[in-house]
Amino acid sequence: MAKIAIQTGLTDIENELQSRGHDVVHMQQTTETNDCDCCIVSGRDADVAGMSPQGQTSIVSADGLTAQEVGERVEQVLSNQNK
Repeated sequence: MAKIAIQTGLTDIENELQSRGHDVVHMQQTTETNDCDCCIVSGRDADVAGMSPQGQTSIVSADGLTAQEVGERVEQVLSNQNK
């Protein structure tokens, strides 16, 4: 089970990721993303209100994607991290 940080307001995506067995936390402070495997943002700009993910954390933009598509991208990112 991966720990995924998600921007507040992406409820459908949060539900999708939880249904895939992931631990989902909301990005409200940068410290909350430090130990996450992946971060989901609503747009292309990962530095949302100063909440930029730290270190080697992968970022997935949900812009224009369905919740299922975001879930599939997260699975791809996590798969690539484990290689």
